[in-house]
Amino acid sequence: MLLAIDVGNSNIVLGVFDGSTLVQSWRLQTVRERTSDELGLLVDGLFAHSRIERVQIRGVILGSVVPPLTGTIRAMVQRYFGVAALLVEPGVNTGMPILYEHPAEVGADRIVNAIAAYEMFGGGAAGHPLIVVDFGTATTLDAISAKGEYLGGAICPGVQISADALFQRAARLPRIDVRKPSHIVGRTTVGAMESGLFYGYVGMVEGLVRRMNEELGGDAVCIATGGLADVIAPETSLIQHVDPDLTLQGLRLVWERNR
Repeated sequence: MLLAIDVGNSNIVLGVFDGSTLVQSWRLQTVRERTSDELGLLVDGLFAHSRIERVQIRGVILGSVVPPLTGTIRAMVQRYFGVAALLVEPGVNTGMPILYEHPAEVGADRIVNAIAAYEMFGGGAAGHPLIVVDFGTATTLDAISAKGEYLGGAICPGVQISADALFQRAARLPRIDVRKPSHIVGRTTVGAMESGLFYGYVGMVEGLVRRMNEELGGDAVCIATGGLADVIAPETSLIQHVDPDLTLQGLRLVWERNR
């Protein structure tokens, strides 16, 4: 079995693959101060609860956008699984040309999302360009050519960052959870904030997808992933597919290309 670990700014997502099948996944809060032993005990408990033996894990692949935790997790993997984690970093064979001006600047999550999207929804003789929208701490939009080249994209504040900024910078506005309101025209302060955050966010994503699609030739396929993908995607016809496990699948593909 393969253990794939995606370290994001808000969550650490772990997935266990048996071949190409994702048999189990877990989500932990990202806490930069955790030690390798603390993480090891957490992972040990998750494996025990799911009745998966650690000795079944023959390989580990790691994608991280949180440098303080990268070394910690690599140490945890070595100690608790007895293998060296393959880190998605410059020099690792991804099988996808990176056409960014400075390829080392692209986050591992953006690269593996692009790889998985092209493998699952692109390619073939009649391939289309792709747009991947990842609703994470930041919202990223990434463009992949019909030939399978990573072109670049856009990075925006995530909707929760926007909600927190409203609370912190406007003295009379309360802290709210991001959710779809019952009306666009809010009749209370909270209702108006919910409408502005939710539908403003949908409008931002739609605007970026439209403009990116035009730049790619007008026939791009859009795939969404990340925490709010299931909430935002039904509100727009511009997103054709939702895959919450896209990042883990991309990590698996990179592992197979480097095995």
